[in-house]
Amino acid sequence: MKIPATTAAMPAAKKPLYQSLFVQILVAVVLGIAIGYFWPDIGSGLRPLGDGFIQLIKMIIAPLIFLVIVTGISAVGDVRSVGRVGVKALLYFTAATLFALAFGLVVANLVQPGAGLNIDPASLSQDALNAKTTTAPPKDAGQFLLGIIPTSVIGAFASNTLLQVLCFSVFFGAAIVVVGRDRCKPVIDLMETTLELFFKIMAWVMRVAPVGAFGAMAFIIGQYGLSSLSTYALLVAACYGSALIFIGLLFIVAWVYPKVPLWKFIKYSREEFILALGTASTESVLPRIMTKLTNAGCSRATTGLVVPTGYSFNLDGAALYLSISLLFLAQAFGHNLDLGQQLAALGILMLTSKGMAGVPGSAFLALSATAGALGIFPVAGVALLLGADRLMDSMRVVVNLLGNCVATFVVSKWEGQFDRDAMLAAFSRQDNAGEDPTRSPDEAANEPQSDEAAITSVR
Repeated sequence: MKIPATTAAMPAAKKPLYQSLFVQILVAVVLGIAIGYFWPDIGSGLRPLGDGFIQLIKMIIAPLIFLVIVTGISAVGDVRSVGRVGVKALLYFTAATLFALAFGLVVANLVQPGAGLNIDPASLSQDALNAKTTTAPPKDAGQFLLGIIPTSVIGAFASNTLLQVLCFSVFFGAAIVVVGRDRCKPVIDLMETTLELFFKIMAWVMRVAPVGAFGAMAFIIGQYGLSSLSTYALLVAACYGSALIFIGLLFIVAWVYPKVPLWKFIKYSREEFILALGTASTESVLPRIMTKLTNAGCSRATTGLVVPTGYSFNLDGAALYLSISLLFLAQAFGHNLDLGQQLAALGILMLTSKGMAGVPGSAFLALSATAGALGIFPVAGVALLLGADRLMDSMRVVVNLLGNCVATFVVSKWEGQFDRDAMLAAFSRQDNAGEDPTRSPDEAANEPQSDEAAITSVR
C-alpha cells in the first residue's frame, strides 16, 4: 500500500524524552555496566534477560526476511534485476572484507600488539578453546555452498539458518514474477498483511529492549570485568583505533558514491546502534535496520537481499579483529611473519571468515583454521584471546552493522534502486518536524508516517 501524500507530510508530535527508546536503552546500558561492575555476581546472573530478548528477536527474523524479500521481488517484477543485485552485493562484500583484512594486517604490523609477550606453547591448554568452539566450520567451499541450499524449507525456518531462508525466498519471489503478479495477487496481498502483523509483533518485542540491553551488559561486565583491559591494552587499542579509521573510510564511501550523509543516518538509526551495542549482537536489530534502510530510500528487494547476506559475508569488524589477532598471536609466540606468510594468511582468512555469523565461537573457529593451515604457532594458542574477545564486541558490532548499511546504500545506488529524495525526507522529518523516525511501528500506528506503512509501500 502507498502512503497518502496529504498525510505523509503531516508532522508528528515529539515524544517526551523519557519515552524515547534510545534514552531508555542508553539508561539500561549504563545501569547494566554499574550492576556488573559493583555487584559482579548479580550481573552474571542477569544473562537470561539479554538472551531472552535476543530469542524473541530471532523468533521473527526468518519469516520477516522471507516476507520482505518475496514482496520486494514481486514489486520489482524482474528476476534478472534480483540476480544483478546478488552479484553486485557479493562483489562489494569481497572487496570490503579484503580491504578490512589487509588494513588490519597493516595496523598489527605497525602497533605490534603481541611483541614481547614470549608465550610458552607448553603452557597452553586446548580444553578452553574446545569448549568455546563446539561447532565445526565447513570443511571446504563446496560444503559451505551446499549448506546454503535447504534440504527442508521448514527446517531452514526452524533452525533460523538465514542463508537458507534467503535462498528459498529468492526462488519463491522469482516464481511469483514468472507466474505473474496479477495471478498471484491473493498471495501477495496475504503476505503484505502478514508482514504488517510481524511488524506489530516486532513493536511489542521492542518494548522490552531496554530490559534485554540491561541484562546483557550486566552479564558481560559481571562475567568478564574491566580488569582484563590492562592485560590486552595494546591489542584493544589497535582494534578500536583501526575500527575508528575504518568507520571514517565508510563515511567517505557513503558520501562519494550514494551521497549519503552517514552521520545523519546514524542519528536516524541511533536506537538500533545503541541496542546492538547493549546486546553485543547485530541480530537483535536486523528487522529494525531493514525497516530504516527501506524508509531511507533503498528498495525493499535490495535491502532484503543485501542485509541478511551481509550478516554472513560482510563482517568488516570481524575481519579487522581476525587479522589483528592473528598477528598478535604470532608475535606473542615470537614469530615475525614475512610478506609471503602474511599474504597466505590473508587468503586463508578470506575463506575462513565467510559464512560464520551465528556460529558459536566463530572468531575462534576462523583463527583456529587459519593457525592450523599456516602451522606457525599451535592452534591452542588461540585460547589466549578468550579473555579479550568480549572486549571486542562493541567494535565488531558497530563496524559490522555500519558496514552492512553502507553496502545496502552502495548496491541500491549501483542498481538504480536508491531514492535519495526519500532518504533526505526521512532525515528532514526528524530534524525539522520534530518527528522521531526511530519509533517502533506500533508506536507509529496512529501517526501518518509509520514504519510498517513505509516498508510495505510499493516503491
